[in-house]
Amino acid sequence: MQQAARPNMAFTGYQKFIIALLAFLQFTIILDFMILSPLGAFLMPALKINTSQFGTVVSAYAISSAISGFLTAGFADKFDRKRLLLFFYGGFIIGTFLCGIAPTFEFLLGARIVTGLFGGVIGSIVFAIMTDLFPLEQRGRVMGFLQTAFAASQVLGLPAGLFLTNHWGWHMPFMMIVVVSLLAGIAIVFYMKPLRGHLALQTDKKAYQHLLHTVQVPSYLFAFLATGLLSLGGFMIMPFASAFTVNNLGIHADELPLIYFVTGIASILIGPFVGKMTDTFGKYKVFVFGSFVSIVMVLIYTHLGATPLYMVMLVNTAMFIGIFSRMIPSQALMSAIPTPANRGAFMSVSSSLQSLAGGIGSIVAGAIVVQASSGEIQHFDVIGYIMCVIAVVCMVMMYYINRSVMNSQASQVQASN
Repeated sequence: MQQAARPNMAFTGYQKFIIALLAFLQFTIILDFMILSPLGAFLMPALKINTSQFGTVVSAYAISSAISGFLTAGFADKFDRKRLLLFFYGGFIIGTFLCGIAPTFEFLLGARIVTGLFGGVIGSIVFAIMTDLFPLEQRGRVMGFLQTAFAASQVLGLPAGLFLTNHWGWHMPFMMIVVVSLLAGIAIVFYMKPLRGHLALQTDKKAYQHLLHTVQVPSYLFAFLATGLLSLGGFMIMPFASAFTVNNLGIHADELPLIYFVTGIASILIGPFVGKMTDTFGKYKVFVFGSFVSIVMVLIYTHLGATPLYMVMLVNTAMFIGIFSRMIPSQALMSAIPTPANRGAFMSVSSSLQSLAGGIGSIVAGAIVVQASSGEIQHFDVIGYIMCVIAVVCMVMMYYINRSVMNSQASQVQASN
């Protein structure tokens, strides 16, 4: 297995390339999912669908990716990670292309299922690669940089997607994603090195045995539950954010790109900073900080009425500070739980549960919120209350996960001495 640099050392040239490549790849995956949220204000009237149907379209990706993750978890550690990545990324590009030519609600729903079957597994492969190449002491910084893909999708992807939508219709953003995804695929083929070191550690001959052994570990099960809960809240609020902004906050649809651009620029600065703080002050401390910020800002956001544009941008930026301060340290902590031989399977199951929880969250949110005849999104405050309760539960669960990781690290140090 390729060795990572020792803690506190600067990243090697190849490590920097891998961070940039994985971040760009994540950019395309995240953009493909996130683009549906701002397109909601255009897509629902264009296809003549209601909030419940739109929630189903959003959840279709999540649920299909969850199923795919479970089905492939047993194979995740059986192949070179590069080849596995290329296979699923190719399927993701095909699914996104189908979204770009979808003429009806039913066709779009099927295209999102195809995209989810392939795209939903990619995140787990990316995190397995990250864990293979970087020690725990560096993973906060790595996650901070990888999360800039989330911000870049806002700064570059969403405004560009909305621009294309305003001029050529809601299909064009998906075609844009296809083009940039092909560029990422070419970089993987020609410049990424194979990752086969984990193959020598395999003891389970059959894929289903490997999966069963993975899901039977008690510490893994607790981490899976925490991962699912962490994902639930975000998927409840995200699909209806653009419709809420336009119809409840009184922001014109043409101003949505500016909101995503400003909050995205702020997020690009926030991600690496939070990653550095995560490695400096401790992953759980940063997670708790982010949880409290998220609770406060979600309560404020979901209770807003007509609001000036500058205030909407400030609130969104503050929410992303909370989101990143939870996401980065939690993912860094989760990466320390599986052994090298089980990383792929663990990440696949974790990603599946994350997607499944997200799909359930989207369906539940679609059933809770109602779009009035005036266009106003009603009962959005209920979503905020649910998210806050989940955030408190996650803080408790992450405390025990952090304690388990720290004890494990201490035991490894003692054993090495």
